[in-house]
Amino acid sequence: MIKILIADDQAMVRQGFGALLAAQHDMLVVGDAADGAAAVTQSRELRPDVVLMDVRMPVMDGLEATRRLNHNDGPKVLILTTFDLDDYVYAALRAGASGFLLKDAPAADLINAVRIVAAGEALLAPSVTRRLIAEFAARPVADRPRPAALNALTPRETDVLRLIARGRSNQEIAEDLVVAEQTVKTHIGRILAKLGLRDRAQAVVFAYETGLVVPG
Repeated sequence: MIKILIADDQAMVRQGFGALLAAQHDMLVVGDAADGAAAVTQSRELRPDVVLMDVRMPVMDGLEATRRLNHNDGPKVLILTTFDLDDYVYAALRAGASGFLLKDAPAADLINAVRIVAAGEALLAPSVTRRLIAEFAARPVADRPRPAALNALTPRETDVLRLIARGRSNQEIAEDLVVAEQTVKTHIGRILAKLGLRDRAQAVVFAYETGLVVPG
């Protein structure tokens, strides 16, 4: 079962999403929170697998709450917003979010998003990846230190990380490298372990921050 916590300052949103997700055979809504501080507290007590996190909330906003939950045994965070993502995409990814979803997305998209994030994948639409690339395109290359951890990657793992940062799916990476999709998944698991990253979203941020991938 995927355990879910819903954090949103609107009671109707919490109730609506809660009813939808609780009706799924593989999901269990373990709690809800009306602000970021409560989301952090309840996450530590209830240990959900996924937190649906609104951005704008009282007491503590969703970005700070995400940042405080960003550790290896913490929940995956799926950012929910009614706002255009431009203001939040980099900050939220940097804080440790695993994906984004607009609140007016179809119900099937929300259900699918929870499953994707719970499985350790990142929910990064091409538009989100482009915004992330644009963020780093504006930065001088000299500002991107290359950590020694990159030396632990094999040449093939480095290739896979570059393709992840370009927004390629596992299937597309497999086609590009002419390998099985399961082989790609194995490479990604090793990349995350070697670099101490939680998921694909953090791998994208890492690749650009370190200069492994230069926008262009």
